[in-house]
Amino acid sequence: MSIATYLSPTKKKISLNSDFRKDLLVSPVSKDLALLKDEDAVKESIKNLILTDRGERLMQPYIGGNIRAMLFENMTPGTLKLIKDRVTTTVETYEPRAELIDVFVSGDLDTADVSVRITFYIRNAEQPIQLDVILQRNR
Repeated sequence: MSIATYLSPTKKKISLNSDFRKDLLVSPVSKDLALLKDEDAVKESIKNLILTDRGERLMQPYIGGNIRAMLFENMTPGTLKLIKDRVTTTVETYEPRAELIDVFVSGDLDTADVSVRITFYIRNAEQPIQLDVILQRNR
């Protein structure tokens, strides 16, 4: 669920970028499903896209970055560049609410963990937003 954010006639910001939480938590006050709004909604969406492999979502076989398979390659500068390119392409293609500024990828040779730092803007936000994701090998 995504709708653009706008300013009301009283100049109060109304948050309309929203997504359901993936754990489907129920709000204790309204007894409805709790929502992630604005920055949190876009961050969660980007994280889900990066962690999704192609073919994993039903009826949407092309969504995802296929990055998990790259974690089992040797940790070389070429592998880190390929991960950066895949993260960049995935965010630019599948998350229209985010205007990408930079993607920084670094790897730990001992644990084979990959740290991804994504910096982006969302509409009607003045400050850039930073998202850190750590990718780990799972068998």
